[in-house]
Amino acid sequence: MIDRLSAVLNFDSEALDLRERRQKVLANNIANADTPNFKARDFEFSRALAQATGAANGPAKNLKGGGKGLVLSTTSSQHMTARSGIHGGPNMLYRVPDQPSLDGNTVSMDQERSRFTDNAVRYQAALTLLNSRIRGLKTAMQPE
Repeated sequence: MIDRLSAVLNFDSEALDLRERRQKVLANNIANADTPNFKARDFEFSRALAQATGAANGPAKNLKGGGKGLVLSTTSSQHMTARSGIHGGPNMLYRVPDQPSLDGNTVSMDQERSRFTDNAVRYQAALTLLNSRIRGLKTAMQPE
């Protein structure tokens, strides 16, 4: 029973963790809006969530490894293992600017603020959904 409960809450846990990470990335972009040559970064939330929960993401289904992505062959036990992103997190991408600035900075404050607000609202919605799910599970577990 604990395994089922854990599986139900795992998706929500991963989603909240990724929303938090994305909020930090977007805040970092906003904080460096005036830094010369700073390159704005972000990640695709849906793809990162699919990777985090072990779901196959599109064309990777047909690849070696049973839908988990490519398998890296090593010829020596001293080779480093492959990880996605920094510290096993989502694959970070550089944002292509609509209108490049003269100092090489690719942060668009309007876009960053919009994404930051959207992510904050979605984080709050995920928390509300998780709370209602936990209340429902709690109600189902209580004796009559």
